[in-house]
Amino acid sequence: MGFPSATVCAFGAANAHGYTDADETGGTQANDTGRHRDDWPRQGGSPAGRRRTGTGPTAPALVLRRLAKAYGDVLALDGVDLEVEAGEVLALVGPNGAGKTTLLSSVAGLVQPDDGDISVLGVDARARPSAARRLLGLAPQRLGLAPTLTVEENLVFSARLAGMTAAAARSSARDAADDLGVAPLLRRPAGRLSGGEQRRVHVACSVVHRPPVLLLDESTSGIDPSARGAVLDLVRRLSAEGTAVCFSTHQLDEVEELGASVAILHHGHLVARDKVPALVARHGSAVVDLRFDGEMSSQPALDGVEVDGGRVRITDDDPGRALARVLPALGDRLPRLRSVDVVRAGLGTVFLALTGERYPGVSERGAADADAAPEQR
Repeated sequence: MGFPSATVCAFGAANAHGYTDADETGGTQANDTGRHRDDWPRQGGSPAGRRRTGTGPTAPALVLRRLAKAYGDVLALDGVDLEVEAGEVLALVGPNGAGKTTLLSSVAGLVQPDDGDISVLGVDARARPSAARRLLGLAPQRLGLAPTLTVEENLVFSARLAGMTAAAARSSARDAADDLGVAPLLRRPAGRLSGGEQRRVHVACSVVHRPPVLLLDESTSGIDPSARGAVLDLVRRLSAEGTAVCFSTHQLDEVEELGASVAILHHGHLVARDKVPALVARHGSAVVDLRFDGEMSSQPALDGVEVDGGRVRITDDDPGRALARVLPALGDRLPRLRSVDVVRAGLGTVFLALTGERYPGVSERGAADADAAPEQR
């Protein structure tokens, strides 16, 4: 099967951004993802990721130290320290421009950081970028499918770029298609797929070579519930098999649904990193928002109340108690009250408590907006 030049989303030995499988000395190294499917450990009928064995301590799958990157006067990353363990799912959350895409692109070698260290399974990614890339799978925000190639050809092409043999690539392509629910589409040109179908294939290309570290950048943004569910199910399975998954998202509800660890980025700074329940316990009190016609001339004499123009915000673990406290204190201002909204304790209120800003794409009741715009950097 011959393949024209095309942009694809998986890489290891090579990818669409011009990488080759040449090592740092200019030679070509073998890639262990070229093993046949039968040589891989199996779980649940699918080839498993590189699962760790033994009971001794293991090094983190991904380590970032003092990672920094500026675009002119804009500091996209400012000394970020971060670790992701094998089998861990880590969600990068933050508004547009927080640094999520820059972080993932730096790990993948698409962006050269100004300072800091990146280690992928013990490989220095800045000193040995080819060796590190062979351990990674990446699904960037922008779709990377060749529209004139069939789904199967796109998957096989991605697998071959990652160093797999032709036979192993064809077998793994079928498995990846099964994983993302696109097996019935294998013979269809990618350009004739729906948006959700293309996103599934795009993600399948990033995992076709079964990398031990997977990077997903806004992979569930703007897709239908079925496609979103397929991607999240795959993340769960790969995590259970030992794959480290680092993904950026605006969808706070899916972070909680996955039980993922969370790294909150804000203006290039890592402001918090922990499991969702721990973050909510420390920072996530419920918030009651009251909106009035016109500005409030004075603040109710109550603790935990903030006034911003015609808006009054109360932070309290018990929203009912908060309303019972504040409504009697409004006095003659009560007739100007136009709405009362309760934002449940969750990642949205954690972000508000840590940054003083409401998380973009989160409604007044705390639900993530499925149409939140993807990050540009």
